[in-house]
Amino acid sequence: MAYTVGQVARLAGVTVRALHHYDEIGLLTPSGRSGAGYRRYSEPDLERLQLIRYYRELGFPLEEIAAILSDPASDPGAHLRRQHELLTVWIKRLQEMVAAIEFAMEASKLNINLTPQERFEVFGDFEPEAHAEEAEQRWGGTDAYQESNRRASSYTKQDWLRIKGENEDWGRRMIALLTSGAPADGPAARELAEEHRQQISRWFYECSYEIHTGLADMYLADERFTAHYEAMAPGLAEYLAEAIHANAINRA
Repeated sequence: MAYTVGQVARLAGVTVRALHHYDEIGLLTPSGRSGAGYRRYSEPDLERLQLIRYYRELGFPLEEIAAILSDPASDPGAHLRRQHELLTVWIKRLQEMVAAIEFAMEASKLNINLTPQERFEVFGDFEPEAHAEEAEQRWGGTDAYQESNRRASSYTKQDWLRIKGENEDWGRRMIALLTSGAPADGPAARELAEEHRQQISRWFYECSYEIHTGLADMYLADERFTAHYEAMAPGLAEYLAEAIHANAINRA
């Protein structure tokens, strides 16, 4: 079956202008022409366009995509493996960024007295202040926010690295518990939920069981928090929220 340039544009979600440009630079030359000279695309052309779009989504310039697709040693399986590798790296980077956001949001994002080098060592290229305004709007009037802000302003790089290390260690153990099949309302999960609450109390503000269950609800209601925990392990957001509620009920 042959497709017109307009049909291909609609199917692939690209512009007609982009398809014309791809043709002009030899990246995607349609297999045929109509009697009037209009471009006609075949199924293999659409498959090549799909590969082009994949690589474009991954940030590859058109010249490099052309070189990749023109490699005589490549085949569809090789392209899929390459895309899988690139996406895996990309996903890992996004997970690291989301983790940094979560870490910074719970740290209240304000008055972090670190040098630029120390900030990079702790937060990477994430800027904690980016969410400061939102944090103040949501919690600025609470005692917990004020206390968290006061404590955060006194922490050194070593303090922040210790907080980060504790959080990462807790996360590994919670994920291991989830993947083991242990129930979220069981004693082991409740114990890790309690450890989570105590970490907040120790480093940021006195986290009561009422506040803790409120955080658990936010982890499910706010898609950013949900995405962070789901990136760590599928099902972790709901598992943690259930464990926090079970812990609060058990210790009430």
